[in-house]
Amino acid sequence: MNTNILSERLSSNFTSISLQGLSIRWEDIVEIIIISFLLYHIMAWVKHTKVWVLMKGIIMILVFILFAILFEMNTIIWIVENVLSIAVIAVIVILQPELRRALEELGRKSFISGVMPFEKAAEERFSDKTVNDLVKASFEMGKVKTGALMVIEQNVLLTEYERTGIEVDALISSQLIINIFEHNTPLHDGAVIIRGNRIVSATCYLPLSDNMEISKELGTRHRAGVGISEATDALTIIVSEETGNVSVTYEGQLYRNLDANELKEKLHMIQNKDTEEKKRRLWKGRAKDEK
Repeated sequence: MNTNILSERLSSNFTSISLQGLSIRWEDIVEIIIISFLLYHIMAWVKHTKVWVLMKGIIMILVFILFAILFEMNTIIWIVENVLSIAVIAVIVILQPELRRALEELGRKSFISGVMPFEKAAEERFSDKTVNDLVKASFEMGKVKTGALMVIEQNVLLTEYERTGIEVDALISSQLIINIFEHNTPLHDGAVIIRGNRIVSATCYLPLSDNMEISKELGTRHRAGVGISEATDALTIIVSEETGNVSVTYEGQLYRNLDANELKEKLHMIQNKDTEEKKRRLWKGRAKDEK
């Protein structure tokens, strides 16, 4: 009898902890952990977008509304009550690019691939010869300060950007890349899009990033490279026309002044994608300061 009573008490304590009338279940603890995780990532995302500036403006408006309520400013309160429903829609419209980008980033997370059965397994995207040709062409162009913008497609198809350019559909070679970006040639302006071992299109238009943290000394070419990396999962190689330096953009981040070995390492990491951990370790290793 005593054993049954003890087991019932242990079972009750396991499912619910009572502290001065406050009942806490293990489900509540899980909920707190999930909400904390979500809030942390939302705040981290907000801090690195223009949403942070908007949030500060909203806080100032809320303080003003609180001030109006305390001093019973009825006209202002009436205006707020009638505008509130419209304001929510306005905020969604204003933040549409950031919200879309956040959802795209969520869709690219590795745990989604594990859940979705139709996601393809990682396979070699391009050959070692393509890697060597890209590296060779980038630094050959850098020596003579020939500007270049090369976008390497991954999971997200770049068809909509491909249509803005001229179809090429040619095997990659360092000579071909150098000839495309040679000054005053018909295809030198704009970006080339690379799919696998082939250049599929040239003179393509890319979306420009509105990230205010990008250094003012960088021009449209770098801003376009960051923009396409924010909108898709593509990796972009940029050769500066002013300095000849080679940079890479990936996942909205700009990695400046790479040498040949560093560029080759980054290309190898997206070539096979053996493990997500290896890739993350490389990208976190060298984020250049854009000051």
